[in-house]
Amino acid sequence: MSQPPAVDAATGPPAIHPVAALLDRAGPFAAQLPGFMPRQSQMAMAALVADTLEARDIAVIEAGTGTGKTFAYLLPAVISGKRVIISTGTKNLQQQLFFRDLPALLRVLGLDLSSALLKGRGNYLCPHRLGLTLESVTLFEREDRQLLGELAQWHSGGGSGDLGDFPALDEAHPLWPRITSSADNCLGQECPDFSRCPLMEARREALKAELVVINHHLLFADMVLKEEGVGELLPGAHALIIDEAHLLPEIAGQFFGERLSSRQLIELARDSEGAALKEAADDLPLRQLAAGLEQAARRLRRTLGPSEQRAPWNRLLDRAEFSAQADQLHEMLEQLRQRLELVQGRGRELALCCERAGRLSTILATLLSEQAQESVRWYETSEQGFAFNRTPLSVAEPFRQALTGYRAAWIFTSATLAVGQKFDHFIAQLGLDRLPRPPRGCVLPSPFDYSRQALLYLPAQMPEPNQPDFTHCWIERLLPLLRASRGGAFLLFTSHRALREAATLLRQQIDLPLLVQGELSRRAMLERFIERDDALLLGASSFWQGVDIPGQSLRLVAIDKLPFASPDDPVTQARVDAMRRQGGNPFNDYQLPQAVVSLKQGVGRLIRGVTDRGVLVIGDPRLRSRSYGRIFRQSLPPMPVTDYEAQAVEFLEALCSPLPAADSEMPDHGQTACP
Repeated sequence: MSQPPAVDAATGPPAIHPVAALLDRAGPFAAQLPGFMPRQSQMAMAALVADTLEARDIAVIEAGTGTGKTFAYLLPAVISGKRVIISTGTKNLQQQLFFRDLPALLRVLGLDLSSALLKGRGNYLCPHRLGLTLESVTLFEREDRQLLGELAQWHSGGGSGDLGDFPALDEAHPLWPRITSSADNCLGQECPDFSRCPLMEARREALKAELVVINHHLLFADMVLKEEGVGELLPGAHALIIDEAHLLPEIAGQFFGERLSSRQLIELARDSEGAALKEAADDLPLRQLAAGLEQAARRLRRTLGPSEQRAPWNRLLDRAEFSAQADQLHEMLEQLRQRLELVQGRGRELALCCERAGRLSTILATLLSEQAQESVRWYETSEQGFAFNRTPLSVAEPFRQALTGYRAAWIFTSATLAVGQKFDHFIAQLGLDRLPRPPRGCVLPSPFDYSRQALLYLPAQMPEPNQPDFTHCWIERLLPLLRASRGGAFLLFTSHRALREAATLLRQQIDLPLLVQGELSRRAMLERFIERDDALLLGASSFWQGVDIPGQSLRLVAIDKLPFASPDDPVTQARVDAMRRQGGNPFNDYQLPQAVVSLKQGVGRLIRGVTDRGVLVIGDPRLRSRSYGRIFRQSLPPMPVTDYEAQAVEFLEALCSPLPAADSEMPDHGQTACP
């Protein structure tokens, strides 16, 4: 793999790359952006991205927190003169790139570049479906009627149609699927509201733009399903830059597999009933079959047991009640499809419902049949719904084939891709090791000075994580630190059960406000945490990444256990079994690398800025007692380590002292490693 130019800490790079020079102390960013500080790691990344774009090559880049990776890839993309697509894993980063980072960069460069932000269709208001919903507005509760009225007024008054700009409505709200479209129910050019469709307008803008910001779900929807109607977008791109690339393998598994949810079935039932009232009002049996499908889906949900399950399919095989209800559901779906087939010539919406019923019936039949060796069947439940899934054991080959179908440069980047300074695990997951040429790669260290900004505390004499008293001991060890930090702490857990137990213990023993996942929305928890200076936030997996709280609002991050995937997780279990059958080492080749990347994500919540300071606490004794603990420790930022509680308490108590003024340039600590 290629290596960026060698960097001399005293004199700077001997032959600086032209793109990197723009980010140096004599460049326009240092001159025009307040607070901008040159970073050698950022310049090295910009140079590697520029060379990869020029050569239409493939690169894998880990850029530590604080590198400034968005500028490092936006700058060469913007000045390349080529058409570039940037894909992110989260909407937050998508918004930040398009509305903050890209405009700032263009202002400094004095450039005018056509750009577009494109989301999946479910993020845009569908005027046609809104109109249909308003026709039956009297059936809704008063609050929902008021919300629908505000939504209609917002759209008619020139609202963007991007529902992210209408904060009164959250995508978890029951109204959301009623006022958005899916690939299944969109009428396309036959829609009476086609000319004023926000989704179509967003797509037209994207097709004209030189730089387009999308997300991973939209990327795969187009690559794999070809359902998002932007087929001209990807083939016309000179380069695809994939940020938050650590999320890619899991999302790929969703799109290269199959999934059927109760929500899809219920939406089909309701859309079929609505289409019948509009285009076949005299067909009472059709409406009865639609209502019957919704009832069958709800009956099946009741046979699946409690909510928040994620379990292997074989748990269902010996349940006679499940088999009977699943067969009834499939029979009801088939009856609805047959009835729709008889009347589909009477209207476009009936025809679309007929197509959907046929497609969902085929998927359900496949999921209920025997499992293929190269995939795993599993199910999950929420409070009201369920989803049946078939996930491939490996996405390497389908992803490699999809990637090679585009003659473009591909750049994969994240703050967490490497395990022990190597990309072997990530590259193998996506089949990049099967390409004619190996990808370029580079690990760029964070410019933060972890030696003085952070302290890693590993409490001594903790019980093994599988002991029943582990969480009780963990909270006992944390109490002195929580009191010393006076709140301002994230407590991250590897299971919801441990989280709930910890919340109960903390409420009994400490007088600080608790923000507990499941009791508030994620957004509300983060807003309240920032507003207060003394709160404790308790979260599970979704809080391990994508949370950015710079400054002294966050002073302590405590992680209970090493985040190995649960052995009961159906996908993990199936992949481990398959690797074992093939003679591989599933622990070293799959479970350990996955856990290392997850831990790096959680650790990354602590230090988000050059003046941040804080303590990281990890309660799992295996970091010291197991041989693989060394791999975890090598993958963490280079911070001092202690097992003395008093040292951690002293560090936290000193946080109210001002940090010495930062140097004019961020120091780089550790060597740039390019495996």
